[in-house]
Amino acid sequence: MLLTDGENNGGLIDPNTAKEIAKSIGVKVYTIGMGTEGFAPVPIQTPNGIVYQKEKVNIDEKLLTQIATETGGRYYRAKDNESLKNIYGEIDQLEKSKIETTTLRRYTEQFFPFALAAALLVLLELLLRWTLLRKFP
Repeated sequence: MLLTDGENNGGLIDPNTAKEIAKSIGVKVYTIGMGTEGFAPVPIQTPNGIVYQKEKVNIDEKLLTQIATETGGRYYRAKDNESLKNIYGEIDQLEKSKIETTTLRRYTEQFFPFALAAALLVLLELLLRWTLLRKFP
C-alpha cells in the first residue's frame, strides 16, 4: 500500500524504479492519492513558530494509476479521513495472506541449584552420622 500525493519530493529512489522493483519481486501496490483539490493548509516552520500557508495540491494521478496497474494493484483517491478509512477497509478485504511463523523457545533447567543443595545435605548427613551424631552400640 502506498499513501502519497504522488509527488517525488523526498526520496532516494525514483517512483518508476520502485515500481520496477515491486514488479520484479511480485508485490502488488495499491496506491492511494491523498489530498483535497485546489489548495490545502501546509505547516511551515518560521522563527515565530509554525504558520499554516495555503499551497496548491498536486497529485500525480497518472503515475499512481500506472504504478498500481503495472504491479497488479489498484489506484484509489482519498479526499478526507472517512474515504481513507473506507479505502483501507476495502484493501484489507482484497488482500488476505497466511503468515507462517516459526517460534524458537529456549528452555533452561532450573533444578540444578536444588539438586546441588540436596546433594550437600546428604553429604552433611553422612558426615554427621559418622562423626558427631554417631550411634554407639
